[in-house]
Amino acid sequence: KLDQLQIDNLLLEKEALKVNSNEYSRVMWAGPNNWLFVSSKKDLLKSIYYTFRDTDFAITDLSHSKTIIQIEGADIKEALKKGCPFNFNLLHKNNCLNSTFNGIALTIDMINENPDKVRLYVLRSFGESFYHSITDALLEFGYKCV
Repeated sequence: KLDQLQIDNLLLEKEALKVNSNEYSRVMWAGPNNWLFVSSKKDLLKSIYYTFRDTDFAITDLSHSKTIIQIEGADIKEALKKGCPFNFNLLHKNNCLNSTFNGIALTIDMINENPDKVRLYVLRSFGESFYHSITDALLEFGYKCV
């Protein structure tokens, strides 16, 4: 059954905007029967292919297709409001969403609160444009690249 399947001991979340996570991996709900899985474990993809039958699932490796920017600070949500139509007052730890930021499609993963920490995923081809757009939105809050 779909609701009992696990990847890296994490259930596939059925509720919209929810994320299941452990020390190494995050499973983000991306739509009905659609998840984005992110992990620091290098050999996990082999385990996924071994565990799941390809007749039941379509698994696509997006490892090299995304630019990922992680931002941390007290005013992250205020900066994101400048270019994204989502109500960020509803975004909490272990929530995710798909939206746009100044016309660029992105996935936002809320990793932590106090201080806020988010990972922003955009298509690699939009990475540079997105970087300039998000850093411009962060300037008034004292953004510093680390």
